[in-house]
Amino acid sequence: MASDIKENYIKALFYLHQKNEDISLSDLGEELQVSKPTANDMIKKLQAEGIIISKKYKPIRITEKGKQRAAEIIRKHRLSEMFLMQIMKFGWEEVHEIAEELEHIKTEEFFNRMDELMGFPRIDPHGSPIPDKEGNFNRPNYSRLSQISVQSTITVKALRDSSTEFLLFLNNKSIQLNTKITVDHIESFDGSLTVSFDGYTHVVLGKSICDRILVEEV
Repeated sequence: MASDIKENYIKALFYLHQKNEDISLSDLGEELQVSKPTANDMIKKLQAEGIIISKKYKPIRITEKGKQRAAEIIRKHRLSEMFLMQIMKFGWEEVHEIAEELEHIKTEEFFNRMDELMGFPRIDPHGSPIPDKEGNFNRPNYSRLSQISVQSTITVKALRDSSTEFLLFLNNKSIQLNTKITVDHIESFDGSLTVSFDGYTHVVLGKSICDRILVEEV
């Protein structure tokens, strides 16, 4: 159980590092919904293991060792999500919580077999890249749907939010990865988009929704 908690911290540190190289204790506590003293206790343990560098009154920084360890955990999680959807036919809104449990399995060969069985997928069900066995992965430079100009046609490639609520919203709109969307109108007042796709027309998506959808122009 303690190792599971530690892995959650390492993963959270990595995600925060993606946004900013300097990580504050407050940001970490907020990400994991724990108090600063609780987060600080784990930081001391992770520093002793060489996962992070932390000095008094200085931001936390994740080390190369920490990045590698985080990539291993993320690989397990994203492979599990893909397996649950591709092989076991779960919906993309159902896989996260189950994958949270599977990612703590220690047997590396289990995930290598899973990877091979699926044909070595490069992305998870939400479009996030899956690290390879060495921890390497590409981060494509997609645009947000909210950044696309009118009359452009784009393809949905990934999501910035994979919460159950957001995925169910997209399900109700029949939007998924690889959906081709044409931007018909942009409302100047609030930035909402009127779009069409797959036989649907005059679909209005608010700016906050469009900010969470990552796309590539066709």
